[in-house]
Amino acid sequence: MGIRLPFLVNAKHTSLKSNNVPKGHVAVYVGDVEKKRFVVPISYLKHPLFLDLLNRAEEEFGFNHPMGGLTIPCKEEAFINLTSQMRAF
Repeated sequence: MGIRLPFLVNAKHTSLKSNNVPKGHVAVYVGDVEKKRFVVPISYLKHPLFLDLLNRAEEEFGFNHPMGGLTIPCKEEAFINLTSQMRAF
């Protein structure tokens, strides 16, 4: 039995320059070794849990993100769990 995440779209293997990000969403890269691209609603950017991730990203990468886009320094599973909690509010 899997968890359905309607607002979290795993869009790996798409380029940053593609138009695969729907209006009102932002693409982020998550993972330790292999980064996967996720598309999340921009409303997440105001959520305290997501702001904590953004602060960690700033501490680790500054403005130099290796994937060319916003990179979140956490495990993919932790990111999915966190965004699932955010939708509950």
